[in-house]
Amino acid sequence: MIEHHLDLISDGSPMATFIVHPDVGPGEGGPHPVLLFYMDAPGKREELHGFARRLASAGYCVLLPNLYHRQRYAYELKERTEPQLQEMFGLMHSLNRDTNRADTQALLDWVDANPQVADAQRIGILGYCMSGPFVVWAALDFADRIQALAAIHGANWVTDSPDSPHRVAAGLRCEGYYGCAEIDQWASPEQIAQLEAGLKASGAPYRIEWYAGAQHGFSFPQRAVYERAASERHFERMHRLFGRVLKPFA
Repeated sequence: MIEHHLDLISDGSPMATFIVHPDVGPGEGGPHPVLLFYMDAPGKREELHGFARRLASAGYCVLLPNLYHRQRYAYELKERTEPQLQEMFGLMHSLNRDTNRADTQALLDWVDANPQVADAQRIGILGYCMSGPFVVWAALDFADRIQALAAIHGANWVTDSPDSPHRVAAGLRCEGYYGCAEIDQWASPEQIAQLEAGLKASGAPYRIEWYAGAQHGFSFPQRAVYERAASERHFERMHRLFGRVLKPFA
């Protein structure tokens, strides 16, 4: 694997981005299908770098940015104390569809500038927790570029905003996979049902899968709620989706 730590400019701010991909030398293949990886609320960190490496090992160029770059050049939630959680939620609430559009454009600019590494015609996106809405917005705002999305234990699917995912999902054109924890205060069955109504109206293919007994955040090994079997299943589902739609070994 080849790794880069780059500052991509978004809204005039350096957005620290971890990029990992297979080699592109003789016999190594390339350019590679692209996965844009939107972080969860605790921030861009080594745990997510590990996820990115795992995905890249299957033949993808993976870009993982720090979405909090406008407030913090680097951020990671260290302890789940009340003050630190409040800081995290403040950072999380600073993000919206406009910031997401700018950040996604900065990622795509890098993809377009590196054709030897990244295949600009084969792009998928994935997000965890707070980034569930982000991948929906990105798929809408860059509908001509995004072929598939995956959202794992996503949050904030139903809000009062005009851009709430349950309201705008009807405009989706790409295929989507939504992995939902059975025990999730951030995404109740009633909220997922509202999201699904929009997905049905879109006419685009989608799958909603419930992970029985799993809690919000089940995919992350460093959390107390980690469920190894469920986490491994979500990786298998993403590999199946992106492998079929993006054809990484074509």
